[in-house]
Parts: sequence; C-alpha cells; structure tokens
Amino acid sequence: MTMLEDRATAVSSPTQWPTAYPKGYAVVDVETTGLARDDRIISAAVYRLDARGEVEDHWYTLVNPERDPGPVWIHGLTSEILEGAPLFADVAEEFSARLDGRVLVAHNAVFDWQMIAREYARVRSEAPVRQRLCTIALSKELGLPLPNHKLESLAAHFGVVQQRAHHALDDARVLAEAFRPSLRAAAAGGVRLPLLECRPLTEWSDRPVPRQSSGGYGAASWRPSRKRPACPYPNPGRYEDGKPLKQGMRVAFSGDTSTERDLLEDRAVEAGLHVATSISRLTSLLVTNDPDSGTSKTVKARQYGTPVVDEAAFGQLLRDVEPADA
Repeated sequence: MTMLEDRATAVSSPTQWPTAYPKGYAVVDVETTGLARDDRIISAAVYRLDARGEVEDHWYTLVNPERDPGPVWIHGLTSEILEGAPLFADVAEEFSARLDGRVLVAHNAVFDWQMIAREYARVRSEAPVRQRLCTIALSKELGLPLPNHKLESLAAHFGVVQQRAHHALDDARVLAEAFRPSLRAAAAGGVRLPLLECRPLTEWSDRPVPRQSSGGYGAASWRPSRKRPACPYPNPGRYEDGKPLKQGMRVAFSGDTSTERDLLEDRAVEAGLHVATSISRLTSLLVTNDPDSGTSKTVKARQYGTPVVDEAAFGQLLRDVEPADA
C-alpha cells in the first residue's frame, strides 16, 4: 500500500476534503464494434458516485449499432442479442441524466469520451458533461506500483474481483470500486486531479466519404470544428531518437495528455510541424503517454514501426525544432 493510500483514511471530516474537487462522478464503460471513428457503441454502463466516491446507483443498457457488432469473441454481443436493443437515440436522454453535471471517469477516458461524443453528434445532441478523468492518469499521479495500465492490474491492486471482463456493467463496477480508494488517496495527499475538458463534436456528416485505400465508402465522418492551415514544409521523414525534430514532420497524438490537446497541437503547429489525425507509413512520430493502450493509433504505430515518445519528451523536443531545408 502506498503512503497516499494509507493516508486516505485520514480524510473523514468535511473540512479535510479538498474544496476544489468535483461534486460528483459518472464512472463509465462502453463496449463498441471497434476502435475506428465510424464504430458504434453496443452497450454502456454508468455508476454514479457522490463527491467522496460513494456509490449512488448504476445503470446499464444494450445499444443496437445498426451494423455488424464487431469482435463478438471479446464482448460476447451477437447480432441476434442486439437486434431488439434500443438505438442510441432511444437511450440518449437517460444516458444524459446519468452524466449531467458530473465528471466522466473512465479507464483510457479519451476513448470512451470520443465514442460517446460521436454517438451524441449522430443524434444532433451533446452529452451534458464538461470534464473527464482518466484512471490511468490518476494512477500515475498517485504513483501506484502497477505492472502496466490495464484495468485488471488496477483492480488487482485494490483487491477488486472482475467477474465478467469486457461486459460494460461489470467493467464499470470494477472501475468504480478501484476509483473510490484512488479518489480518497488523492484527497488525503492533496493531489490535483488530472481533469481534462470534454469538448463535444460540433460538426457531423452521415454522407458517405471515399476511402482511398479500398475504393469503398465509409458510413460516416466526423471532425472537430477547428481547422488548421496546411503545413508549409515538406515531410523530412521519421523522427530519430537523440536527434531534434524538424519542421514538416508529421506528428500524431493518442490518449489523454496533461496539457489540453488543442494547446499541445497549437504548439506543434507553431513550431512548424504537421499535426496528423491518423497514423500512416508517412507519420514521423506518435506522442502518447500510454503506448500499450491498444488504441487504433498505437496499434498502427507498432505495425509501421513509427517512433513513439511521451508528452514530457515531446515537450522537450519542441524547445529546439530544426528548421526545414531551404
């Protein structure tokens, strides 16, 4: 047990609890048809916790994705099971009631938030949540001695028993039970919670868009409202360890960052780098604090051999970016 966890029991009176901490949390897990932008939510669960992490209630629903359910061998939800399930539009209001006014808590929270934001965008709405907290980031802030950042490792650390892995309700339960002592430890140690802003999608199109690689068509596309100017420099190739970044390099980001993502991307653009939204063989560098997260970008980075650095290392590299060739 860490010192922070040991001190968690000291937080007992209202005056000792950090006043800046949120007033409530929605611990969320979603199962999906895959990891891509046009994948869909097929089940969702929410455990509502009060300001001190006490469980108030929980909720679970299946969701008909109106498409192939994806990796059934992982989540166990077949087309037959999902056929009679409600559409996301049918559960969006109830989902909103569970999220309203709370901090969204999830394991690898950026993924759950993006999936949720896309579903709300499809029904021309927004999720009523403005901040998220990633339990991976919190475990790092607490210095928990975990072998990796998997949910099962976090659960094992706190003695929480998993009953049905990759079932949204059980995953949310396990996460809630692991988050509660983490929150108490953070409060006891005066740790600043790694809260990040949840920005809803502001543009959405169900119009099919061409996929250059296959000649087929995607079901949908999404993008944030911000538009960046094209990078004026040619791509000089991949980043090499020990050498500086060079203007024109294509840099992609994955996962939660301690610095707001838009600000981090703005710094990269100002330095003359090309901010890429996906990973390809032309990508110079992937910036992620969790290279083992299993997101589509980290998986492709491994496939292509794309160099990977964390946010802190990237911040150092940004201080001395080499000018593009004349």
